[in-house]
Amino acid sequence: MPASTPLQSAAQQSAFRGRWAVAAMFFINGFLTGSWAPQIPVFLARLEISKFTLGLLILVFGIGALTFMPLSGYLMSKHGSRAVLRGFATVCVFGLLLVALASNVPLAAAAMFLFGGLIGGMDVAMNANAVAVERRLSRAVMSSSHGFWSLGGFAGGGIGGFFIQTFGHLAHAGTVTIVAAVILVAAARYLVTDPTPQAQEHHKFTLPRNPAVYLVGVMALFSMVPEGAVLDWAALYLQQELGSNLATAGLAFALFSGAMALMRFAGDGVRNRFGAVRTLRVSSLIAAGGMLVAGLSPWPWLVIAAFAVTGLGIANMVPIAFSAGGNQPGMASGTGMSVVTTIGYCGILMAPSAIGFVAEHTGFSPVFIALSGLLVIVCLMSELARSADFAPQPAA
Repeated sequence: MPASTPLQSAAQQSAFRGRWAVAAMFFINGFLTGSWAPQIPVFLARLEISKFTLGLLILVFGIGALTFMPLSGYLMSKHGSRAVLRGFATVCVFGLLLVALASNVPLAAAAMFLFGGLIGGMDVAMNANAVAVERRLSRAVMSSSHGFWSLGGFAGGGIGGFFIQTFGHLAHAGTVTIVAAVILVAAARYLVTDPTPQAQEHHKFTLPRNPAVYLVGVMALFSMVPEGAVLDWAALYLQQELGSNLATAGLAFALFSGAMALMRFAGDGVRNRFGAVRTLRVSSLIAAGGMLVAGLSPWPWLVIAAFAVTGLGIANMVPIAFSAGGNQPGMASGTGMSVVTTIGYCGILMAPSAIGFVAEHTGFSPVFIALSGLLVIVCLMSELARSADFAPQPAA
């Protein structure tokens, strides 16, 4: 027994380092995504494109992500999440720089497809690696891992506007690349390994017949559409319709992500105390109220504060929906999770292009008001999240 103690201690220490390593990966992904938000007004101006064309380019970003996500899953079935995450992250840190260097629409479309694909592939791999860490530690880390993603978004969006205004968009993109690369080099070696699946990969994939899992997917979709709208359009809304300068406009997504990060770090405790259904119900109403104020207010700082309130509400909605999808009765966890995540990510990756098309004709204010209605629908569907409440498995 005494001889095994050092081995157990070493394993726990390795898992603990792996937990912070995967948190760093979430931070990098969020930092790159958040740094894209303040680049959008400059991107629009220097390419001399309309909101509709920008919407199409954002759609290309989403198509890239949805293309690379299943590729990431396939590669993980062969090589495990650690190797795939390190590979995607190594290339992903250069994604924003490629977009910033694009000098015309065709090059921008190619850069956006690649950037979106790398972000999406890295996203799937880092979530899978977080699951491996949970198994090593015998406790949940997913919610706080997503909190680090939001913290990265807060850092990228908060600093980006001021940096671009002072030093220019290329200097900003280059600095973001260097910072992300340094964090990656420091953390990548500590990522945990996970067993490479063997028997599972030969099973045929069939779509589940239970309609509840698709409704949970719709719930995730309606939760993620507002998040994508704030990421891609909040800065432009503040700058073009409310007259804010670039630095102030960049704070919209920064405070949204910061509020989301704070609530995600507290999310597990809130959900354990009040249950998934009640947490989702209250969260969706808070988010709906924030989005409604953002759409109605003529004052930029109130709009920014309203987006922060929206972030507080949305923070726990998506993790609860994902958990509900992965715990559907009579269904393999991976099957339910894949359905819900695919439908949900369509919201944050694909819907913003449609929003750009509508905003071209109506402005952004009616769009944000309509998005508050989607969040109310999530509140009405919250009973579907009951499957997210489950008894934790005892540690092995």
